[in-house]
Amino acid sequence: MEEQLAELATKVAELEGLQAAGNTALAELYYYLTIPLMVIIHAGFLAYEMGASRQKNVLASGIKNILAFAFVIPAYYFIGWWIYWAFPTGFTGSTGGWEISGFEYAAFALPWSEYAGPNLSDQSTGVFWGAFTLFAATTASIFSGAVIERIQVVGFLLLAILLGGVLWTLGAAWGWHADGWLVTGLGYHDFGAAGVVHMVAGFFALGVLINLGPRIGKFNADGTANEIPGHNMPFTITGLMLIIVGFWGFLMGCVIIGGEAWSWGAAGSWATIYGTPMTVSAMTFNILMGFAGGIIGAWVVTRDPFWMMSGALGGIISCAGGLDLWWPPLAFAIAFAGGAVMKPAAVFIEEKLKVDDAVGAVTVHGVLGVWGLLAVGIFASGYPALQTPEGTEMVYISFFGQLVGAVVMFLLGFAPGYALSYVLKMLGLLRVSEEAEIAGLDLTKVPAKAYPEGILAPATPAE
Repeated sequence: MEEQLAELATKVAELEGLQAAGNTALAELYYYLTIPLMVIIHAGFLAYEMGASRQKNVLASGIKNILAFAFVIPAYYFIGWWIYWAFPTGFTGSTGGWEISGFEYAAFALPWSEYAGPNLSDQSTGVFWGAFTLFAATTASIFSGAVIERIQVVGFLLLAILLGGVLWTLGAAWGWHADGWLVTGLGYHDFGAAGVVHMVAGFFALGVLINLGPRIGKFNADGTANEIPGHNMPFTITGLMLIIVGFWGFLMGCVIIGGEAWSWGAAGSWATIYGTPMTVSAMTFNILMGFAGGIIGAWVVTRDPFWMMSGALGGIISCAGGLDLWWPPLAFAIAFAGGAVMKPAAVFIEEKLKVDDAVGAVTVHGVLGVWGLLAVGIFASGYPALQTPEGTEMVYISFFGQLVGAVVMFLLGFAPGYALSYVLKMLGLLRVSEEAEIAGLDLTKVPAKAYPEGILAPATPAE
């Protein structure tokens, strides 16, 4: 009997080991696949910006976006990853309640750490770093579209490195991390990054645009604005659809698979980045309803294909903060409202503030990011904001916490964006010369032509 029990115990241990290995492989593959999906976001931004540019600036806009992607990756490796783990409790570098933050803990994220490269005993750090790096690159791409057709490449890259390598990471440390002071102290809840990604990037763009100034010909002497259409609206709309495809990977990266040493809950369980329970099934309901609500809200107000497709993105940003909480019809309603206010908000920014935002990034990501955070405070107050350490008091979502979080994310994006762009302007590194802008950046800065044979005018239709 003892031998049989020992044999049974051995088999159970083997099965448990196989289950654990299978769960680890699933988790590793899951996050690994979020990365190429998020790369599709950048393919979308590339097409979006190139289509929104005039023919003389197409390649310059594309090159700028590609370089931002390339420069943010090493910036996040050398700087950003460490910041996320070092500063959740603030700039003191102290350890939070879960003891997974602070200067001492963040040593594993330093470039010379054994966890910062190939390590057969570590199957999670690389893919987690990759997903966070793609979040960082997304913030740079959001900013990139707003400043097309007149920004210098060097100045743009310095701004993109600051945004992707430092600023959004501080927002994530404070508002996403389980030890983040906004989360633990105020119950801030932002599952899909309406604040920590979209608001920070959108209002960073606003700060830069104030110093960069409008494109030549955007405003008349009396202050009225002229439309400067891109050369290829179908390309822009296709790019927006690719961004939506990539957004599935973006939101997958906000989910934590249980059963691992670094995760919440047991194998087979799913949680938000805050450790609160959720399922990808529920998230799927709300993502699709959010896309649909945003498109329909924008269509009802504008009938404009550009704003309709922007509405899909605006809709998901509007309900991003509470994607783990919404009842699907509520997600649709929140997204519909976001889609409906997009163009009026963009018109206000353009006509009243005299800001030339070429693709509406400040509105779609900044303004609707605010709405996404406040919607959580309005409709989800009283829900648990995060899983708290054993023996500590539960923290709940509140409108006040969401409002303070929105103010923090606004300042975190706008103030450094304005300050660095002002310095670059004083140094002559922010904007291209008037002659280069008039001639076109493809000819003067690339130099190459996107369409060497030109774009032929359509034939006159037969009568």
